[in-house]
Amino acid sequence: MAKEKRFEKIYSQDLGGVTVWVDKTTGVNYLYVSSGYGGGLSPLLNRDGTPMITPIPRKDP
Repeated sequence: MAKEKRFEKIYSQDLGGVTVWVDKTTGVNYLYVSSGYGGGLSPLLNRDGTPMITPIPRKDP
C-alpha cells in the first residue's frame, strides 16, 4: 500500500522560485520561496491574521 503524500503543490511561479503548498491534513496554505541554495517557508495569512485554509474533502472510511 502506497503512503499518501501530505502536501500538495497548488501554485507555482517559475520566476523567483515561488510555490504554494497545501497541507492535506489541516488545509493550511504555505508559501515557499527558493533562491540559490536557500529558501523560506511561511504560512499564508488572511487579512485578520488567521491562517489561510483550503477546505479539504472528508474521506469516508
